[in-house]
Amino acid sequence: MSSTASPSSHSERELDLSNASRGVWLVKVPKYISQKWEKSAGNVEVGKLRISKSAGQKAAVTLALSDNLVAQDGGQSTIPKDHRLTVQIVERQTLGVFSHSSPSNLDAVVPDSEKLCLEGKIQQKLECRPYADKGYMRLKAETFRKAAQPVRQIQQLDRVVHNFKPVSNHKHNIEYEERKKAEGKKARDDKDAVLEMMFAAFEKHQYYNIKDLVRITRQPVTYLKEILKEVCDYNIKNPHKNMWELKPEYRHYKDQSSEPKVNNSDSE
Repeated sequence: MSSTASPSSHSERELDLSNASRGVWLVKVPKYISQKWEKSAGNVEVGKLRISKSAGQKAAVTLALSDNLVAQDGGQSTIPKDHRLTVQIVERQTLGVFSHSSPSNLDAVVPDSEKLCLEGKIQQKLECRPYADKGYMRLKAETFRKAAQPVRQIQQLDRVVHNFKPVSNHKHNIEYEERKKAEGKKARDDKDAVLEMMFAAFEKHQYYNIKDLVRITRQPVTYLKEILKEVCDYNIKNPHKNMWELKPEYRHYKDQSSEPKVNNSDSE
């Protein structure tokens, strides 16, 4: 039985190892230096590196930035110029620097292929640190001041902004307050007078909800419910759910003496 190998997700490329034996430095620089280097042109001198060694002492590495890089548009110095570099030898790590170059002219008869090169092996780590002078202290103070500034700030407007303008009182609240003032405060009437209004209303319709009864009798809800519980039943089932109906003993509360009587007795 034969098996086919699955294709690799990465294509195979040649790696140029001609500089594998070259030793390189890995240098960590402050953020303000990296920002200056990114903004500068590619063919401009950005600084000078000096290595001095005394007898019986370790080599001292210093970095002096160029005047054009340090100076601002107005000619004033904004970042420190002189820096010292602390050296640390890499012993237990294997680090390398790689470069990748893409073909510049794809329309050529024989286009260049992509190149992946090993530029060297990192042998030493260096950390660039400024001298703690007055210029560096001013830079740190300015950095702290900018970091302390709030992201959101209050801005005074010189004109009225109609978009998303806050409303102190909404329209339906105003209408409700005006309706309450027009109706006035509901006062408790005599119980018999309220019953007469309720019975007169139930002569027209058999079922009422509490809102309609409050509107008809103009009584407080709590007071009206006390009376309703005495003479009415509250429906909790469909088709008249949440509505009030007179109790059976009050449904024929009027005197029926005026109604004609039917004599079923046999006439002699």
